[in-house]
Order: sequence, then C-alpha cells, then structure tokens
Amino acid sequence: MDVDPRHYEQIGIKDNDIHNIVLSYLVHNCYRETLESFVDCTGMPEPADYVEDMVKRKGIFCCVLEGNALKAIELTEQVACDLLENNKDLHFDLLSLHFVELVCAKKCTEALEFAQNTLMPFGKEQKLLEKLEDFLSLLAYEEPEKSPMFHLLGSEYRQHVADKLNRAILGLFLQFFSLFHVFSEDSILTNVLLVDLMILSIIIIHTLLYLFVGPE
Repeated sequence: MDVDPRHYEQIGIKDNDIHNIVLSYLVHNCYRETLESFVDCTGMPEPADYVEDMVKRKGIFCCVLEGNALKAIELTEQVACDLLENNKDLHFDLLSLHFVELVCAKKCTEALEFAQNTLMPFGKEQKLLEKLEDFLSLLAYEEPEKSPMFHLLGSEYRQHVADKLNRAILGLFLQFFSLFHVFSEDSILTNVLLVDLMILSIIIIHTLLYLFVGPE
C-alpha cells in the first residue's frame, strides 16, 4: 500500500516503536556490543536472555561462514535440539557445506562416502533429491569450480545457509522481539509508515556500523 507523504505528519510515531525496530535488528544480526551501547543510550531495559542467545547464535553463524558445518550442527543441537530434526531442508544445507569442503579439499573418496552415508537418505524427498543431484555433480569435474554448480562452492552459499540457520534459531526466541508485534496497530497507515521507518533505520544502522564500528 502506497502512502501519501502528506499524511505522514498526521501520524504520531512513538520513540519506543523506533527503538524496538533498531533493537530487533541488532538482536537478529548478533551485534551485541552495538546493542549494549544502544540500550545504554536509550535507557531501554537490557534483554539479558536475548544477549546470551546472541552470543550462541553468533558462534554458530561464524562456524557456518568458516565452513565448519559439523561444528555448527553440534552447537545448534545444543541450543535447539529439535530444530534440525524438524527442518530437513536446513539440516541438508548444513551437511552439504561439509560435503563442499571435502570436494574443495580434493578428498573425493571421502566426499563420496559422506554423500552415500549421510546425504543420500535425504533424497527420499523430491526437493532434496534435486539438491543432492546438484552437489553430486561436483564430483564429475576435475575442477568443480568450473562446473555449472560452481556457486555452491562459494562464500555466498555459505552466507545463505548461515542466514537461514540464524533466522531459524532466532524464530524460537521471537515472542518478545518480533518486528510485527512491537508496533502499535491503530491503523494500516501507521503500520506502513513504520515499515518505511524500519527500512530507513536498517540502512542508517548499516552505514553507522561500517563507518564507526566495523564488522563485529
């Protein structure tokens, strides 16, 4: 829904709404130090349980980005024991990262054994079977980085899986920090404007983080 900018000045937006937008963003992206500074500046109550969760999620997130998928799975099972069991697609994605690491290390025999013993049982589902075929095709190339599935070897795929896992874990803790529950729901117009503010806030936060803090 498009909102006439002339109506913006007629809508009252509470500081608390904007603070919650920023807080939700920082929690989601595991910016712990920035969150602590933000809490100090705004006087908002510090969400202690969620800070602890951020530390755990960031550790898991980093393991995925580093290609240490098996460690990421181990840590995930410690904080959310049923998550991967109930999300086979995500579980496969994580295991596929380990397969990719074996392929990149030219450990083709080990990669094939891992695929047969660990990945192939996921092939019972058609969607995952197609994914499995894509990964197995990497073994057909002496230089897999030149294969049609070369994108599965890159950092962008690891980032995709890391983000997907982070969202899944965070989903278990969203009762307080859900972006769609912190807004007042007086009108559709108010909600649309708040989404605009959320997007603007995210852009500003990204800019400030890179200029003054750098990657955490």
